[in-house]
Amino acid sequence: MSIKFPKITIYDRYIFKQVAMATIVAVLLFTIVWIAPEILLNIIKDALAGDYGFKTAILLLFYELPKILDKAFPVGLLLGTLFTFDKLSKDSEMTIFRAVGMSFQRIVIPIVCLSFIFSIFCFLLRDSWTPFAENKLRAIRGQVSSAQYIYTQKDKSGHPLAAVIVSKAVGKDLNNVIVLDFANHFYQDVHQLSNIYSAKKGKVENDRWVLEDITNYSISNDGIYVDIDHLDKINILNGEAAQNAYTLMNYSSVKERDISTKNLKKYIKLLKKENLSEEYSYMLNKYIQRFMHPFICILLAILGCLLGFSKPREQRLVGFTIGIGCVFLYYITLPFFDMLAEKEILSPFITATFPTIAFIAAIYIFYKIKDL
Repeated sequence: MSIKFPKITIYDRYIFKQVAMATIVAVLLFTIVWIAPEILLNIIKDALAGDYGFKTAILLLFYELPKILDKAFPVGLLLGTLFTFDKLSKDSEMTIFRAVGMSFQRIVIPIVCLSFIFSIFCFLLRDSWTPFAENKLRAIRGQVSSAQYIYTQKDKSGHPLAAVIVSKAVGKDLNNVIVLDFANHFYQDVHQLSNIYSAKKGKVENDRWVLEDITNYSISNDGIYVDIDHLDKINILNGEAAQNAYTLMNYSSVKERDISTKNLKKYIKLLKKENLSEEYSYMLNKYIQRFMHPFICILLAILGCLLGFSKPREQRLVGFTIGIGCVFLYYITLPFFDMLAEKEILSPFITATFPTIAFIAAIYIFYKIKDL
């Protein structure tokens, strides 16, 4: 059975070109407005101070683009479609399209195709381009990421075996590490300690954590230390526990946008395995958002068509105001939904998909209001 694709008409090419040009212009304007106030000013300031050369300054601007374009694409699609359809309505071209029997669904087909292309770019930005660019920015600026972390190793029943408190970690080098070694005896509210290790430095190796220059405080069953000893070297974490602790510590100091989708999925599985519920819910919410955000591009493009589709004497400013308001609400409420997911007030599947459902509802409402 052969599949027949819809025939590309002159109308499709015309609308696709018009909306594409308007969207690109809107994306460029948004990028300039976003980058000019702070990012560009700081780069120029550092370049004039001699911290960067001209080539490095250009590279810094280039690597800042992915995280800006991630927000610029949805806004550009909304404004591009809104402006184009407003102009078509003002010039009575939309009236002609409707007069020849074209339905609204047929009219927006090239818009959906264009927005689908932009949605792919949106996904790629979050999937790999933004993490890659952020790593490049750190390398150019000479930034060394450091982390502070507390890792609790537990047995199969959930009782703690040891708590590792890292004051500062740079790469695989550990500084000022305290290890609480729990005894086998535990009570309802208190876990008995057997030893406390305080190390000035340590090292993360492939399958273990090694501490050096350690002071060991031995604790009696009464909770009082009975002996102080000095140790040259000990292993505190081994095997899978060592690898898991290192992964958790590394990702604790970076933002979600700096992690690729593949690594983020692995990180979420590790958080669930380690029973870190708040971090798990937050990261799962951000993971689902990565797949919902590109779909938002398509919905905003359709919404822009509806808002720009107006009658000859209808006020044009209303559509632009509503469109900007929708985008503003979308971005300003994202941190609120992130918090709801992190505090486990709502399921991450609800918090991540709610904006998408809200836009679908808005499209349906405006479609009915416009009587198309």
